[in-house]
Amino acid sequence: MDAMSRDRKSIGVADDLEPVRRPSREEAMEAVRTLIAWAGDDPRREGVLDTPKRVVDAYAEWFEGYAADPAKELSRTFEDVQGYDDIVMLREIEVESHCEHHMAPFLGKAFVAYMPTNRVVGISKIARVVEIFSRRLQTQETMTQQIADAITDSLRPAGVAVLIDAAHQCMTTRGVHHRHVSTITTQFTGVFKTDASLRQRFLDFVNRR
Repeated sequence: MDAMSRDRKSIGVADDLEPVRRPSREEAMEAVRTLIAWAGDDPRREGVLDTPKRVVDAYAEWFEGYAADPAKELSRTFEDVQGYDDIVMLREIEVESHCEHHMAPFLGKAFVAYMPTNRVVGISKIARVVEIFSRRLQTQETMTQQIADAITDSLRPAGVAVLIDAAHQCMTTRGVHHRHVSTITTQFTGVFKTDASLRQRFLDFVNRR
């Protein structure tokens, strides 16, 4: 599978759909001007004259995950672990993503663990996988599953555990306006799914202060 096919698969695009042409930078800036005008402001006003450029620059950073390949990040593994066969876990990985329904930010923390079999990966690569999937238009449920799948596919561990706790601004700043609600999603595979005591150890690590 080539890089483009993997990327389309990872964001849930059907193989029988034609790829969407990426607009030019100027087209993207013009779209921002249209939204400014639709909101009721004048895109020619001094205060918002450079806003289209700033928004496009921000989008390039917020959504840089589309140009990255999680499998590549996880491709360099290490087999010399001196027989280590217990949980490898990263706590409180920053999550900065955008809801695919309203394009509003959701912010929180990810907790990711895996049970290695015969190889491990550099710990920064796990954090990078979270970052890649978060820097796309997302639902929290999908992102949780994608992180678990990417680690499973690349490392073939005995099991993976992922928990994400995030607050969604599409809920806190619009709609129902519940400002103190966070959303928790989990995904357990392999031994984390079948072994309740191991799953509880993971959750204890999550809640450790």
